Amino acid sequence: MTFETAFTMETSSIKFGLGVTKEIGYDMKSFGATRVMVVTDPNLSENIAVQVTMESLKEMGIDAVLFDQSRVEPTDLSFNEAIRFAQEGKFDGYVGVGGGSSMDTAKVANLYATYPADLLAYVNPPVGEGRLVPGPVKPMLAVPTTSGTGSETTGVAIFDYLEMNAKTGIAHRALRPLMGIVDPVNTRSMPKMVAACTALDQVAHALESITALPFNQRPAPEHPGARPAYQGANPISTIWAERSLKMLTQNIVQVMEDPDNDEARGNVMLAATFAGIGFGNAGVHLAHGMSYPVSGMCETYFPEGYPDDHPTVPHGMSVIMQAPAVFRFTAPSNPELHLHCAEIMGADISEGNPNNAGEILANVIIDLMKRTGMPNGLKAVGYSEADVDKLVAGTLPQHRVTKLSPRPASAEDLEQLFLDSMTLW
Repeated sequence: MTFETAFTMETSSIKFGLGVTKEIGYDMKSFGATRVMVVTDPNLSENIAVQVTMESLKEMGIDAVLFDQSRVEPTDLSFNEAIRFAQEGKFDGYVGVGGGSSMDTAKVANLYATYPADLLAYVNPPVGEGRLVPGPVKPMLAVPTTSGTGSETTGVAIFDYLEMNAKTGIAHRALRPLMGIVDPVNTRSMPKMVAACTALDQVAHALESITALPFNQRPAPEHPGARPAYQGANPISTIWAERSLKMLTQNIVQVMEDPDNDEARGNVMLAATFAGIGFGNAGVHLAHGMSYPVSGMCETYFPEGYPDDHPTVPHGMSVIMQAPAVFRFTAPSNPELHLHCAEIMGADISEGNPNNAGEILANVIIDLMKRTGMPNGLKAVGYSEADVDKLVAGTLPQHRVTKLSPRPASAEDLEQLFLDSMTLW
């Protein structure tokens, strides 16, 4: 087997600062857009971030059309609805305003309006065909109103594929927004649980991208154009992820306790963007791969602060609940690196050694979960040991991420990891 010898470092341009949402009209006009689809979800259609976006576009003479039917935790059905709207609207620019769900929906609408195809055409194999995006898409800006997904920097769009009861997605560099508009003003109204879930998602982003299989241990692509967006850990992505991890753990509790603390809020938003740059180039692995069926199979859980029209385990919550078990499992691949991550998060590693590195990292993750009000494992959100086989079955197709685990995980390994995640403390 020939191994990879190169990696690329790509990200969206980032504009950061209080009130920069007002400049979206100027930015879209500079990209040549004249008719723009603004994507958000029904809960944000009257939000200040959406209002400012629409006003800014119209002030610059841009025809702005609002699509406010993005679904929180998108599905193939909701993606197809947005795609139809985009294809009929003949837009030459896109803006996603909201959490990762709205930004991902805007990416997909842009892709399929530009290069029409069946939804599964560009979806990651083995669920979809995994076709490469044929070329550039229309200009897109991303305006996060949460602090966690990092979707404003990545070429990834995730959705629930209802036929499988599991999440999958599309990953290609062409989907990256041209610019992320990171405005701390836009997260002031974020509910506490949303703040916690999105922030813990970025903890997992950072930890998984730092510990992922190194880029030079992956098979070489057939040609440069086939090099995946998720390339494996590399020296540049790790710098961004480490900085994100430190900023987050120092600021997230302050943000939850004092929503008006714009300095802490800005730091958490920047941390999300930094983590997005890190994992958008390196990738994530088992905690994310295992999270997809946890979210996709949810039948009874209604988290505080989220829409109550359907049960859901929010993405960040579904990821972080597997993280303690995952990092105990992956620690033998590089104990020193896992201890390094724990130290960044504030753990005392003076007694650390190869035998307890995973436990030390798991414990500092659990401590942060407690401080941010997370449920105590999968049982707390409606799962039991009887669901493990289905959860494993939903994880196995997630090759895009599971193959980046620094320690390969068999079906039997995944079974034990889910069992270990039922109750965490």
